[in-house]
Amino acid sequence: MSSFPKIILASKSPRRQELLRLMDLDFRVVLKEVDESYPEGLSPAEIALYIAAKKAEAFDEDINEEVVLTADTIVAIDGLILGKPESSEHAVEMLQRLSGKVHEVYTGVCLLHNHQYNKFYDRSEVFFRKLTDHEIRSYVDEYQPMDKAGSYGIQQRIGLIGIERINGSYTNVVGLPTEKVYQQLVRLKN
Repeated sequence: MSSFPKIILASKSPRRQELLRLMDLDFRVVLKEVDESYPEGLSPAEIALYIAAKKAEAFDEDINEEVVLTADTIVAIDGLILGKPESSEHAVEMLQRLSGKVHEVYTGVCLLHNHQYNKFYDRSEVFFRKLTDHEIRSYVDEYQPMDKAGSYGIQQRIGLIGIERINGSYTNVVGLPTEKVYQQLVRLKN
């Protein structure tokens, strides 16, 4: 993979870092504080793209040769956006809302290279079985999912025991649609 430009991953997410490692991509992590607010009235896909682009803009003045990769994941159910929980009780409420239902996961990605913004997103449907209150509370207490949109990690216990099926990309639900990222990186090098 050395033919790709070097990548700056602008994310503290260990899951995104692990996915890039599994893809054998050469990257380094650089973080900048970015306000993740967004205008009202945007769809979940538009929100994810807006925030990913906003994160990339923080690097536009500093970077030329490298590719800055930013991403933002949004969980949506019944027209409601579920971001990161504010407390353990909030996490429990989110998981109770997801329990026994289908929700959507959108990840917006921005690849910034030579001052060009390549934005794209992926969407997956996730089907949760009905979870017990004990399953939800023990998961929140043990895993503290405060850094996860929708209060869960698909690769953790709640995902392993609670998700019946997915329509779409598994890695999108983890937080980075690797298939689409790879294809866009291929286009950048050509």
